[in-house]
Amino acid sequence: MNSPTDKNNPETGVKSREERAHHEALSPSSRSVTFGPDTPLKLDAGGELSPFTIAYETYGSLNEDHSNAILVFHALTGDQYAASPSPVTGKPGWWSTMIGPGKPIDTERYFVICSNVLGGCSGSTGPASINPATDKPYGLDLPVITVPDMVRAQTMLVDYLGIDKLFSVIGGSMGGMQAMQWAAAYPERVNSAILIATASHHSSQNIAFYEVGRQAVMADLDWHGGRYYDYDVTPKKGLAVARMAAHVTYMSEQSLQNKFGRNLQNSTEKGFSFDAEFEIESYLHHQGMTFVDRFDANSYLYVTRAMDYFDLAASYDGQLAKAFMGTKARFCVVSFTSDWHFPTSASRTIVHALNAAGASVSFVEIDSDKGHDAFLLEEPEFFDAINGFLHAADRSNDQSGNHDDTEERS
Repeated sequence: MNSPTDKNNPETGVKSREERAHHEALSPSSRSVTFGPDTPLKLDAGGELSPFTIAYETYGSLNEDHSNAILVFHALTGDQYAASPSPVTGKPGWWSTMIGPGKPIDTERYFVICSNVLGGCSGSTGPASINPATDKPYGLDLPVITVPDMVRAQTMLVDYLGIDKLFSVIGGSMGGMQAMQWAAAYPERVNSAILIATASHHSSQNIAFYEVGRQAVMADLDWHGGRYYDYDVTPKKGLAVARMAAHVTYMSEQSLQNKFGRNLQNSTEKGFSFDAEFEIESYLHHQGMTFVDRFDANSYLYVTRAMDYFDLAASYDGQLAKAFMGTKARFCVVSFTSDWHFPTSASRTIVHALNAAGASVSFVEIDSDKGHDAFLLEEPEFFDAINGFLHAADRSNDQSGNHDDTEERS
């Protein structure tokens, strides 16, 4: 294709969740745009990707001067269905509590865009996509994708939608990394940014957990060096173990204790076996097995590696403040007290860098026992913080861009 092509593909009636996931990877139910050979994407790994597709969903309406657009980013294993039912699982959108009429990200006021990241498996080009050079799935022939690559692809989508400047960029975890990259790389295109439960780089502990997960996938005999598509199998056991290990990092010790304790699953007596006897074991098994029916194993390798590689300061002589120097955007940084995956200390590092750069920044630490996943759950104080910040950003726009009314709290 020599120019971007937009399409909306209807669901095709496939039955099982695994079949629906495969369908979404190749032909999403959401809108998608394909950029052809005349608009290749330059990659950090070297070379270019062309053609490539970005799948996306939108909510609300774009106003006349295109000034009300909010770009929302999903976390590691999310998708573009932020506020609409997933065509794979049938469950409500992963941020349906946050996005919608009258909600903190109010679709009666804002035009919300959410795209599936490059390297994902919900319609954007990823390892399960067809490589035009071979007419087979890319597998590991797809170049390694970085967070800056994802963001460059998103800028092309935003351009395609006719939007010059975003009212806000918002994301948690890996989504927060994307929001940070947007604010640093394209400051003139971002009016405000909300960075939630995230960090300017992965800790060695996080890299370690993700490497355990990748090794579990690659040790599965059904992985076949990433060519399992050719064998009509999926490395389900390895991917399930990877998800189980990662899921533990998304919760807090207190939330696990409150929810499961040391309760046995089906008995008051120990079975003296290696079956899943404890409730927490059964819960993790369930998380692992439902995950493999909706997510591509190779995509898991790609998106976890993208998070590992992300280090915003490294692109600015090792000084994070330089990434934000001269920015006119307003920032809101949010952390949660029980999040040990991306602890408050990581958020404070970002806040200190923003302060050093002279940026307008609000900081709030939410008291929660829900761990890293708190930003995806019902947290009234969190909702109030996002709602308040967006309203303040609105007022600031109405008052010719005065950013002096920022509140800092922790």
